[in-house]
Amino acid sequence: MITPSPTADHPKTAEQLFAFLDELGIQHSTKNHPPVFTVAESESLRDEIPGGHTKNLFVKDKKDQFFVVTVEERATVDLKQIHKIIGASSRVSFGSPEKMLEYLGVVPGSVTVFGAINDTQNKVTFVLDEGLMQYDIINGHPLRNDATTSIGRDDLICFLKATGHDPLVLKVAD
Repeated sequence: MITPSPTADHPKTAEQLFAFLDELGIQHSTKNHPPVFTVAESESLRDEIPGGHTKNLFVKDKKDQFFVVTVEERATVDLKQIHKIIGASSRVSFGSPEKMLEYLGVVPGSVTVFGAINDTQNKVTFVLDEGLMQYDIINGHPLRNDATTSIGRDDLICFLKATGHDPLVLKVAD
């Protein structure tokens, strides 16, 4: 296993993410665009970038177990019930921006499954929605919200495993 080694003060950059994907032999492409902070803002890019586009929720339970839940951008997630599906100890709430930066190396508006590269101590469980995994190509921010990186569905699983994360693939969205 290749172990990326960032710190909270120096998280991996998008360029380091791309180099890591290259080391793993994972094909990827990235399209730069103006920063987007919401799904609504990013919808104008759909015609330019094929595949499943993601919405990512950084949540935690009362025992400070953290999760990144990645679903298709239009999916609905019941935050009052999701804890039962993902194995949280209690209802979940959104994780703080400080923990987001510490564990994932990103700021609000840039949460991404690719943040796994910065979670070297496995503080976060990554959950991929079954509906999203129906797409051959999955798109996410490459640690910043002014670009979108596309990789294959199976390559996303490979990437997560290479970062030390065994993702949960569950039906979390309606």
